[in-house]
Formats: sequence, C-alpha cells, structure tokens
Amino acid sequence: MNYKVLVADPISDDGLHQLHADGAFEVVHKTGLTENELIAFIPDYDALIVRSQTQVTATVLKSADRLKVVARAGVGVDNIDIDTATKEGIIVINAPDGNTISATEHSVAMLLSMARNIPQAHASLKRGEWDRKTFRGTELYQKTLGVIGTGRIGIGVAKRMQSFGMNILAFDPYLTEAQANELGFTRATVEEIAQAADFITVHTPLTEKTRGLINADFFNLAKPNLRVINVARGGIIDEQALIEALDNNKIAGAALDVFENEPAVNTPVTQHPKIIVTPHLGASTIEAQEKVAVSVAGEIIDILKYQNVKHAVNAPKVIFDHSEEIQPFVDLAQLTGALAIQLLPKAPRKMHITYGGDLALDDTSLLTRTLAQGVLQEDMGDHVNLINTLMLLNEQNVSYTIEKTKGIQGFSNYIEVELINKDQRAKIGMTVLNGFGPRIVRINDYAVDFKPEHYQLIIQHTDQPGMIGQTGQILGEHDVNITSMYVGRKQVGGHAMMILSIDHPIDEAVHDALLNIPGLESVQLVTLKDESLIN
Repeated sequence: MNYKVLVADPISDDGLHQLHADGAFEVVHKTGLTENELIAFIPDYDALIVRSQTQVTATVLKSADRLKVVARAGVGVDNIDIDTATKEGIIVINAPDGNTISATEHSVAMLLSMARNIPQAHASLKRGEWDRKTFRGTELYQKTLGVIGTGRIGIGVAKRMQSFGMNILAFDPYLTEAQANELGFTRATVEEIAQAADFITVHTPLTEKTRGLINADFFNLAKPNLRVINVARGGIIDEQALIEALDNNKIAGAALDVFENEPAVNTPVTQHPKIIVTPHLGASTIEAQEKVAVSVAGEIIDILKYQNVKHAVNAPKVIFDHSEEIQPFVDLAQLTGALAIQLLPKAPRKMHITYGGDLALDDTSLLTRTLAQGVLQEDMGDHVNLINTLMLLNEQNVSYTIEKTKGIQGFSNYIEVELINKDQRAKIGMTVLNGFGPRIVRINDYAVDFKPEHYQLIIQHTDQPGMIGQTGQILGEHDVNITSMYVGRKQVGGHAMMILSIDHPIDEAVHDALLNIPGLESVQLVTLKDESLIN
C-alpha cells in the first residue's frame, strides 16, 4: 500500500530521509499554503507534517478524507485543532525531545547576552562608536538564578549555569525536596524567587495557571538588578507589566524569544531598549530541526505501516472505541481529577482512586488515565494526554493506588479520588445519575449533591443563621449571579460547606468581602473548563 505525506512547512529534508527511502511513501512538499489551498490538497493525503506556520483548523481536518496522522515537527501544537482531530480519529503527534538541547542553549545564550549587553554593544560598534562605559555588564558568578519550571529544559539551563558558579532557586509544583537536593537546587516559591533572584528563566507550559505568572506583583517584589529570560511560551510574562517595570527601573532587563502575539514585529516589547529579542529561535538549530524531522518521519512510518504510536498528543482512535455506556464516566473521571487538584494547596504525592458499584467489575484503565490527565493538566497543560499521563505521574513522583469495591451504599456507580501531600488531602466523590448526569456527591468529609458547572465557589463556614443571606447579599451587590446552591454540614452549629454555582469568576474584591463575614472561614473558586463535561 502506498501512503502520501504532505509537508506543509519548511522541514529538514535530511531528517525526512526515512520517508523518502521507504518505497511505501510518496512525500510532497507544498509550503506557504493558504487555508483554502490546504483544504483543496488535503483529501489526497494520509499524513500531514507541519511546524508552527501552518494552521491545521477544524475545517482542514474535516476536509481530510484519508488523513490518519498530523505531525508537528516540534513540541507545541497550538496551531492544530486537537479536539477536532480526535473526533475525526486523526492521531496528532509531536517531537517532544527534539529541541531540548537547542532551547536550553538558546536560554543560556540569551542570559549571557543580556548580562554583558552583547547585542547593544555590537550595534554600537557597527555604528562606528567605541563606547566601553555604557555597556558595562554584570558577572554571573555567585549570583542567584531563579528557574521556574524544572522539566528537561529548565534543569538543563540550571545545570549549565551552575558551572558558572550561580546559585539555583527552583520552583515547580512537582519538584520534591529530595530531587532539589540531588540537583543542588534550593526549592522556593515563585514569590521567594521574585525577592531573591538576580536572573529568572521560565520553562513552563502556557496554561491558565501560568498565563501572566510573571506580572506586576512579581516585579514589585523584585530587586532592581533583576533580569528575566523567556524562551518557553509567550504569555507567561505579562508584557505590559514588564515594560512598566523596566520604565520605572524596578528591574534591569529582559531577554525574550517568545511573545504574547506572534509574529511580534514593531511592537512595544520588541522595540524596548532594555529588552533583547529574537524571533522564536529556541528550536531553530540545524541539529534540532533534523532531530524533530527524523522523529516525526519515523513515527509516521510506525503508525501507518505498523499501527504503533509513541508520541500521540491526543490518543489513538482505539482508545475512543469504547461503548456509549462508558462515555459519561470517562467525562466524569476527567472532571473528578480537575476538581480535586484545585482543592489541594500543593501538588500531590499520592493519588488513591476508588471505583464502586458496576464500574468495579469493568476494565477501568481508561478511566484511570483520564482521571490522572485531569489532575496533571492543571499544572502541565496540554502536554498531558491519555498516552503519557501515567508515565508523567511516575516522572513527577506521584504514586497511585486503585481500589475496587462492589458495595457503595446509595450508588450503582461511583468514582472517588483522594490526592495527598503529607497532611494535606483533597477527596472528591462523583457519580452519574440517570436523567441527571454527573453529580458531585462528596467533597472531603462532606456528603453533598450538586451538578458541576463552569464556576463553583467552595465556602467553608460555621453553621449559623444568616450565613447564606449575607453571602448572597455580597454576591448580589457585586453582580455575581448564583445559578444553584448546596449546603452541607457535619452537625448543627459545627463546620459546614456551601457550594455555589455562579455565572462568572469572582475578583479579589468579592473574595475579600466574603471573608469579612463573621464565621466564614475560606472561599475557593473552582473552574471547570470543558463544556462537554458539564452540560
């Protein structure tokens, strides 16, 4: 059987040698295609290879009659509609390891260039100036580098900078004290890094939790000599806050390879005199481009000829070939994990899953993977998928146990997850009720019963008259609409829990106003993003 592969972005031809050499594959290069042109070409192809330029939209994917694989020759898949690909049974793969060294080295290059003002001095000398005073730099020796995100690239940068004599402060929700000690790092919070670091480099995925992580509050804590580097994802650093911090001399400089909006041409952040910029070159080395091309070419062969998948960003279609009866519980499992992780102050070290009722008699491996995915995506973003989620649990030193019990009083089916970090625990129990859909039936020690919505307020308080009225009054004064409410308690006059479903998130002013209610102990906003899980 012959397979046709469309290469829609510039890719190393040497890296695609495996495809060219295999007589079963015909490789066609058509770069710079518009969406309409791609829609016209794609029905004839079994595989599509792109980098970041080509947008693989829902319309493109729905037009692809033969397409089995979309391969991203790199890590990020922001330009591919993953949900539509999954629904269409198209496997999306990437090359997660191909650019690790290149991105690591580019981060180091940006740090060194910024410390010694190399781009500015170069430009000055090219203009015919001999200015040694203006471009006086700073040494790295015995300075402190804050590393936010300790995956392969973050650790790689830190190790290289340790050889310069730098001290490493590291933050990652899954970095343990033992791991930090073994690496020679000091574990710290983001706030502690802001206060102590001379240089900061970020290496996290872009998620709702990390968007704007380096912001005005961060810069207000920083030392005036702080310099920041971002070769990870645009949006982790709030660009407007960065410009204001530089203009007000709150920090000394920045080096950016990625931006909130790309291509970033003639923007305030690229024109600022205190910011060194490069046009998203972190993975742009000869070696990296060849590595990612070799990786995706080999995997396309494995998938199309041998049905073997290694680096799926979504899951192979076979994972979705389950019965309609199990689908509500697959959705429920992800919802359970996403809710539980938001109630645990720190990253979990242990996860205990209980399946009850009829579910306990079935194969629950898909449910376990989906639940773990819901937990990990809060901090690790779209990098987590059904293929790699259990491997990532192991990499983050999170152990998990599974308990199956036929007898769960009151429920024919039941899923419960408990996340544990030393003395901190978060337990969520959920079920699917015929005609009512998914229901949350336990939060920690409270038996509850409510339908999960996009936004919930979880309020801990003393069981006393007027609590509901005062809460409702404050939310009403701030135009926060309550769609449903549930109150549970352990005993009269004791601790109680109020769960409010609301139309939109509350801001800090509402949060503080609620905490001023006598007897109200805590307020937490829980966000569930996937509409398919809660409608």
